Amino acid sequence: MQKKIPIEKLLPFSLTAFVVALDQITKSYIVSRWPKPGTFIADVFHNDVLHIYHVRNKLIAFSLGQSLPENLRPFLFILLPIVVLIFLGVYFFRSSDCTMLQRWAIAGILGGGAGTLIDRIFRPDGVVDFISVKFYGLFGFERWPTFNVSDSAIVICVGIWFVTMFLPVKTNAAKEANGKNSA
Repeated sequence: MQKKIPIEKLLPFSLTAFVVALDQITKSYIVSRWPKPGTFIADVFHNDVLHIYHVRNKLIAFSLGQSLPENLRPFLFILLPIVVLIFLGVYFFRSSDCTMLQRWAIAGILGGGAGTLIDRIFRPDGVVDFISVKFYGLFGFERWPTFNVSDSAIVICVGIWFVTMFLPVKTNAAKEANGKNSA
């Protein structure tokens, strides 16, 4: 008999679904309204900080993979993320050390990864990116490389997951011991 998964353990997948939906809705909106890649759409706050551009990216973040042979890129850019997403999914369900915040972070990463994979598989012109932020020359970037909702979810959730790995977590035994000591 298979062990039933508690509903609270599945709840973070609502974030996965939300990220995928928001990512695909925003990309579809950009593509339907401004179909030509390279189109400048808006200077959102009229101060050069946040621009909306329609661009396409056939590479990985920061143009990684540019030196790979053209015929190998799609295979690696689809297969490698699938392997990572499967690994994260297995870790999500099998890890007993994973806190609820870490589960939410993993769910956000899964949503971001799925959003990007959808583009890599179903958009032959490449992943739709449209958010451009002024970066004031930090790390050599006048503007941060253009990104999208799924990229944002991955970066934010990886950051949360990374930070939570260094936070002390009280186990149930430690909580009980603290409760007995204070009584």
